[in-house]
Amino acid sequence: MNTESIDWSATEESLWNQGFASLGKILNDEECDDLTALYPDEKHFRSRINMERYRFGRGEYQYFAYPLPETVTQLRTNLYTNLAPIANRWMDALNLPGDYSVEYDRFLDLCHTNGQTRPTPLMLRYTPGDYNCLHQDIYGDTVFPFQVIFSLSEPNKDFIGGELLLVEQRPRAQSIGNVLLPRKGEAVVITTRWRPVRGTRGFYRAALKHGVSTVHTGTRFTLGIIFHDAK
Repeated sequence: MNTESIDWSATEESLWNQGFASLGKILNDEECDDLTALYPDEKHFRSRINMERYRFGRGEYQYFAYPLPETVTQLRTNLYTNLAPIANRWMDALNLPGDYSVEYDRFLDLCHTNGQTRPTPLMLRYTPGDYNCLHQDIYGDTVFPFQVIFSLSEPNKDFIGGELLLVEQRPRAQSIGNVLLPRKGEAVVITTRWRPVRGTRGFYRAALKHGVSTVHTGTRFTLGIIFHDAK
């Protein structure tokens, strides 16, 4: 795991300008494979979701149970610590309450105090024909404005298709779409709900949703690091 090489200044600039940023390769191939190997073992997870059943798309994902795997815990803590100051600047720009502590345990305590006690990091598995509809990951009143998506599979080798889709909707304007295809071990940080955009009267909110295009061949595994817990 390598989070020390992340250029957080460039990351923040990209988040302000686009609502997402590439963090580069953080997990090596062995770490990706070790995480993927957990998927069949139910003891690591609290629930399994069939996306087609809930009209979320097609495919499935599982939420990790506490205690989280050590790699997931380290990623969640290290990334949050660096993202919290950016989150506070976003909230300040929008005149919204934020004040996210840089200590991740304190933020989790806030989630739990507000009744959000279920862990939200998850692993998703896509096989041919699977996809994920555009959505936002909001699980309660306490929401951290960023989440991080890791590719655990190598595109055009382990699978074809399955691009990460990001769609931003600005008020009274048509949507802006971006398509990303991170390589194995690479991570992308995205806004969970919306980002501040400067207008003529200050900042306004531009909503962003994310999803995954149809996988044509192979199997695609993804790790999602969501920082707030769920009710």
